[in-house]
Amino acid sequence: MCSPRMRRPQRRARLVLTWCFLGLFLPARTAGQTTPLPEPPAQAEAQTLAPPAPAPPAPLWQYGGFADLGYLLDFDYPPNHLFRFRSTTFKVNELDLNMSAVYVKKAASERSRWGTEFSLQSGKDSEGFGFSSTAPNLDGGRWLRHIGLADVSYLAPVGNGLTLQAGIFSSLIGYDSLYARDNFAYTRPWAGDYTPYLMMGVNASYPFTKKLSGTFFVINGYAHLAHANNVPSLGGQIAYQPTSHITLKETLFYGPQQSDTSLSYWRFFSDSIVERKTDRFVVAFEFQAGTEALAIAGNPRIFWTVAQLPLHWILTRHWSVTLRPEVFWDPQGRMTGADQFIKTNATTLEYRWPYRRFNTIVRLEHRFDNSTGHDGGFFSNGLTPSGGVGLTPSQNLLILGVIVSFDSSPH
Repeated sequence: MCSPRMRRPQRRARLVLTWCFLGLFLPARTAGQTTPLPEPPAQAEAQTLAPPAPAPPAPLWQYGGFADLGYLLDFDYPPNHLFRFRSTTFKVNELDLNMSAVYVKKAASERSRWGTEFSLQSGKDSEGFGFSSTAPNLDGGRWLRHIGLADVSYLAPVGNGLTLQAGIFSSLIGYDSLYARDNFAYTRPWAGDYTPYLMMGVNASYPFTKKLSGTFFVINGYAHLAHANNVPSLGGQIAYQPTSHITLKETLFYGPQQSDTSLSYWRFFSDSIVERKTDRFVVAFEFQAGTEALAIAGNPRIFWTVAQLPLHWILTRHWSVTLRPEVFWDPQGRMTGADQFIKTNATTLEYRWPYRRFNTIVRLEHRFDNSTGHDGGFFSNGLTPSGGVGLTPSQNLLILGVIVSFDSSPH
C-alpha cells in the first residue's frame, strides 16, 4: 500500500496527460486572438433585415415583333379557299402568314409623361380588317392598313392623372384583339370581326377611383379605314372593378355611318363585358347590340346582336385550353350582307414556350360554324346551277397556328 504522499505525483501525472490529450482536440488560438462575443440581438437582426439594393428602373422604351403562321383545314374544301363573311383568317386550305408586325412603344407615366406607339404590319389579316362593306374606303386606306398602332399620349398632372391620346389606337369596343397572339383562341369571334379592332381619333381617360375609370373618344367612324362622311363619331366607356377578380365594362358608340348625316340615321351601338379572372381561370361574357335607320325609301330601322362566352383554363405553365361559344343574329344583313343567324364554337388547345425574350405559341383549334337564314351559309365544294360556288349551312375547321414573338422586356 502506498501512502498519500506517494499518490500525489501519480495524480499530477494523470492531470498533465489529460490536459495534453484534450489539447489535441481543442482549437488552437493564435497570439492575441480572443473568443468573439455573440452579437447583440438588435445588431444581428439589423444585418438580416437590411434592405436589398434598389433595382434599376425599367427601360422607358419597348420594342419587338412577331410572325403568325396558320393553316385552316376546311373539310368542305371550297375551291375559292374562302371563309365566308370573314375579315380575319379568311383563307382556308392553304398555309398563310396571317399577320406579322414590328413595333416600338413608350408608355406615358409620372416618370415620363409623354408616350407613343408605332407598329408596321403585313399579312392576310391586314388585308380586310378596318374597312366597311357599306361605305367607301378612306383615301390612302390601302397603305394605312399596314400601320397598326400609331399614336402619341400624354399623362396630364390633373387629379388622379388624365391620359390624352391621339392617332390610331386600340379599340375601346370588343373583347378580342386584332392580333391572335393576344387572344385565347386562334380565330377571332364574329363579335371581333364586325366591331372596330382599331380606332382613329382622340380619347381621354381618367381614373375616378382605384375601381372606377372612364374614357371619352371622338373618332372618324365605326371602321377606321372607311369614309362614309366627314362627320366624326363619338362614344365613351365606363370600367368598374368591384373586386380584384371581376371587371365590368360598358362602351357606347354614336355616329353617322351613311352619306346622309342627319341625326335620325346615326348608328347607336352598345358593348357590354363582364370578366372574372383568377390565376388559373378566366371567364367572360360579352353582349353587343346595334341599330340604325337606313336613309332609303321607307327608312327601315335595322338591328343586329351578338354574344360570346369565352372560358379559358390555364392547366400548367405551358398548357391551356379555351372554349368559346358564340351566337350572331343579323336579321337584315346589315353587317354580314346576309339575313342569317350564326351559331359557332371554337375549342383551342395551346402550348406556350417562353425562352428569354422570345415566346412561341402553338395552337390546335377546332371550330364549328352553322348559319341559318336567307343567303346564309358557308362555301362548299359544290357548284350552283349558275356555276358559282355552292353553299352549305355548316362547316368544320381544324386549325393549326404558330406564333413566334420577340419583346425587349423580359417575360
